[in-house]
Amino acid sequence: MSAAIAYVFPQLFTPLAGFIVPLLTLIMFAMGMTLRLENFKQVLIRPQVIMLGTGLQFLLMPLFAYILTHVFSISGDLAIGLILVGCCPGGTASNVVCYLAKGNLALSISLTMVSTLLSVVATPFLTWLYIGQAIDVPITDMMLSILQIVIVPVMSGLFINTWLGSRLGKLNPLFPAVSVIAIVLIIGIVVALNSSNLITISVLLIVAVLLHNLFGIGSAYGLCKLLQLDESTCRTIAIEVGMQNSGLGVALATQFYSATAALPGAVFSLWHNLSGSVLAGAWGKQQSRETNHG
Repeated sequence: MSAAIAYVFPQLFTPLAGFIVPLLTLIMFAMGMTLRLENFKQVLIRPQVIMLGTGLQFLLMPLFAYILTHVFSISGDLAIGLILVGCCPGGTASNVVCYLAKGNLALSISLTMVSTLLSVVATPFLTWLYIGQAIDVPITDMMLSILQIVIVPVMSGLFINTWLGSRLGKLNPLFPAVSVIAIVLIIGIVVALNSSNLITISVLLIVAVLLHNLFGIGSAYGLCKLLQLDESTCRTIAIEVGMQNSGLGVALATQFYSATAALPGAVFSLWHNLSGSVLAGAWGKQQSRETNHG
């Protein structure tokens, strides 16, 4: 809805261009407020599964993005944006989708947390690896930026929730809603900044973004099945790998490249929430039927 409004009335959102990074920082803080130190136990209990999910996250998604830019002849800032999204950690929306899909929520949260913490090094390095030959990638600045807008707010939220969560009471359920509102605003701002260019966007870019998400989910699920992991774990890792922190991709693209480079992240954000909802509904109904028949 925000994308449509921003396209028709871009003047409502363009003055908010400077708020993209603060809004993402708010999202990361809200994510931290849903975590507790107990979530780290999942990492200790199932280290191999955490390593597998995180490894697939940072191996498959950047590689698929790179391949798709070449297959569909996507170049320039749009290619940078697509690859940047692929190099980002898992997104917070994956936790909601995992819950609805009857996956392993504790594992999903742990995977998001670990990939987010690793992103301060992994995202700049992978971005340099895939596009550094063609363009200057500000690795150090990007690492500092991720530290400031991701790691610090997530850890701040985590510690506040761990020690003061019980006192916050009814405020706790508000944080997921804050995240949704913030990402909706970010999408609206990006669409508004690119409103004059949207009509010229190649259908191939949209197809590439859709395939990027679907390839991530499908390949991760298939690999987990080959390793004979249980269904709940397969679903969880598939969702986590395929659903990127596209908001971070948008923020980094805007901060270090251009508004055009932020477009793939905005399209990815719109699409993966749609595909994730469909997948969650299908898997959730399947699990319910199996439980009832069982």
